[in-house]
Amino acid sequence: MLGGIEAGGTKFVLAAGRSPADIAARHVIPTGDPANTLREAADWFRAQGALASLGIASFGPVDLDPGSLTWGYITSTPKPGWRNCDIAGFFAKTLSCPVGFDTDVNAAALAEWRARGASRQASLAYVTVGTGIGGGVVAGGEIFGRPTHPEVGHIRVARHEDDGEFAGSCPYHGDCLEGLVSGPAIVARWGRRLDELQDEGTREVVAHYLGQLCLAMFSFSAVERVVMGGGVMETPGLLERVRDSFAKLDNCYLPGGVDRKIEGPALGERSGITGALVLAENALSQQDD
Repeated sequence: MLGGIEAGGTKFVLAAGRSPADIAARHVIPTGDPANTLREAADWFRAQGALASLGIASFGPVDLDPGSLTWGYITSTPKPGWRNCDIAGFFAKTLSCPVGFDTDVNAAALAEWRARGASRQASLAYVTVGTGIGGGVVAGGEIFGRPTHPEVGHIRVARHEDDGEFAGSCPYHGDCLEGLVSGPAIVARWGRRLDELQDEGTREVVAHYLGQLCLAMFSFSAVERVVMGGGVMETPGLLERVRDSFAKLDNCYLPGGVDRKIEGPALGERSGITGALVLAENALSQQDD
């Protein structure tokens, strides 16, 4: 039995199954303080039976360097209480099994790449827009960025012409991408979630920033697809607006010969937890080697 954790800033999604495609049990718990959240997750896994391995797809930043003393830690996160949390070490000790560990977006990117039956030459970026904004890149089946990971949510973006007053909500950078259009940033500036707002201008502003993110992802990583998930992207019509924003910003500049696409997740809301089970599968195979 494989175990998987999609550790998010709002909730932990837990799953157990024989493979990433065969989930036998699934459970969701709110993300509270580390001690109670991790204990509750461990108790659920014990009730499922012994695990052969566990995969953790976590919000970040995290330490992915296998030679580091803090490998498996959530590091400089702005989420209260979770800074320098040894999440991988806790589960390795508590559940007595090998642990695979990566960012939630890297794991989701890997799952989306596999779900498309992609060739070894294919590449994609997965972006989540929710409690935070993050992105991961997979090319030829390999995750980009080792031994660290991308932090695309904290890039600087050009302000929309009608959006100059909001200072941004990121405690580190103010009006970085995450500080402008993550879920909490949208609520902080407009008082409601994006899907609850009727003003079309707000969606245009959000799409303007996310179009810049897509342009950056295509430009620096040369991927063929940008897959966009997360709660904010569930807003009706937003994906189409992001596509339009990207096309306008790119202005037909990027080199031809590649069928670039901006699309929703093939796995829907299961991208992250499926990716966590892929990490568990990889951890088990590495132990066998």
